[in-house]
Amino acid sequence: MSCEDCKNMASVPQAVYEYNMEYYKRTSMWQMIIIIILIFALVGSNAGWLWYESQFEDMEVTQENTDGYNNYIGNDGDILNGEADD
Repeated sequence: MSCEDCKNMASVPQAVYEYNMEYYKRTSMWQMIIIIILIFALVGSNAGWLWYESQFEDMEVTQENTDGYNNYIGNDGDILNGEADD
């Protein structure tokens, strides 16, 4: 950088500089608060889904049928849309 470039540079008053630094400090503080809130919301929503999914019972059902009609509906034995032995 030459001396001519140094003479053409604009100077910023100290008060403007300090105001901008305070503004960015406040902005970054609010951003950190929002980030922390979002992290808690993410963890909470994932915990909620894990709790919700743990309410169901996993069942393994195996069936064999030579006719191709192989349906399982409920624990009460009702078979719909298939062939049932009478």
